[in-house]
Amino acid sequence: MGESPGGCPFCAVVAGVGPSSIVCEDELAVAFIDLRQFNPGHVLVVPRRHLQDIRELDTATGAALMTMLVRVTRAVGERFQNDGLSLWHSIGEAAGQEVPHLHFHVHPRRTGDGMLQVYPRAPHTPGAQDREAYAEQLRCQLELLGH
Repeated sequence: MGESPGGCPFCAVVAGVGPSSIVCEDELAVAFIDLRQFNPGHVLVVPRRHLQDIRELDTATGAALMTMLVRVTRAVGERFQNDGLSLWHSIGEAAGQEVPHLHFHVHPRRTGDGMLQVYPRAPHTPGAQDREAYAEQLRCQLELLGH
């Protein structure tokens, strides 16, 4: 993928200098066809402004991204053959983030396509006490963050 002077391929798409097939755009967000199509119809939705991940997202851009994500998801679901849809955003290399520019994938899925086999084994199901402890940790953190 062609890269912008700063090295971010998605910033290059936003600037109109990277390879892209734009699906839709507004003042804050752009949706375009991913260069890699595991199943036809894979779209990326990105903010125009370079943000590394969702933790840097402001409210206005978040609202614009979510609005566009909903519209694009509906369109992909109606226009491309699928048995379901996957939406995802990864933070960091360990989670599979390849481009450090906030982006959401909208991906048509087919039964048995094998894409995104997330759990290498059946996940542990913690008891109610553990789940409540996790929730309490997050409530405390949200309070510290002022949310």
